[in-house]
Amino acid sequence: MANTTRRAILARLADGEATVNELAKPFNMSLPAISKHIKVLERAGLIIQGQKAQFRPCTIDGSPLQEISSWTEQYRHIWEASFDRMDDY
Repeated sequence: MANTTRRAILARLADGEATVNELAKPFNMSLPAISKHIKVLERAGLIIQGQKAQFRPCTIDGSPLQEISSWTEQYRHIWEASFDRMDDY
């Protein structure tokens, strides 16, 4: 998730489904470039691209993000303790 374009696409999809054209509007890049970002997100399991007539709307799949959130939550107390110890220096 280091890529700002992909983060922005996910943020937009958090508001609801969107077509590739709708996702491309805020960016100064070609539709093929946006499509490549969408394919990366789709391969990562973060979005799903459907089929409605001639459109292929994208939706976010929150389950992988939920898994990451759950995993990081397990280690929050360790990180917080480390940060608290840094305050002592």
